[in-house]
Amino acid sequence: MIEEVFAKPAARAIIEKEDGGASCILLQRRQKEGGGQTNGLIELAGGKIREYENVFDALRREVWEETGLTVTKIEGEEKLESDEMNGVRCISFEPFCTVQNLNGVYSLMVHAFICCAEGEPVSSTEETQDIHWEKLDTVQQLAERTPEKVFPLDLMILKKYLKHKR
Repeated sequence: MIEEVFAKPAARAIIEKEDGGASCILLQRRQKEGGGQTNGLIELAGGKIREYENVFDALRREVWEETGLTVTKIEGEEKLESDEMNGVRCISFEPFCTVQNLNGVYSLMVHAFICCAEGEPVSSTEETQDIHWEKLDTVQQLAERTPEKVFPLDLMILKKYLKHKR
């Protein structure tokens, strides 16, 4: 019998900031243990959701672990609905977008959220390097001219976000 392997749920943060009148988002370079060919690629902050962990709590935890920033607002969190029946608690939420890779290093289904955060990002962590704010014009150029430098799931999120901002 073949063992089934399931996609891992994850959350990503598109963290926005205004800098001198210019819109920016936070980017970083992947440096994951066992990351292989994806290490060095540009990505958004975020990571896998633990079993039974609320997606919003997971996003806050991952952003803190990877950047040192405290998430202060997650768009869509105000629409969260919760219900409990027969001892089972469920939530319904609306991310900015959801993306899934259908092949590659490992199978992920990522819920991306537009966020605000406070604090100063650290320069690197055990999983990330070169954590920095990038102007949307530069992000647009990156996505169009050198898409191979971006983690594929995040490239799809960034393209949708850039279209949304226009």
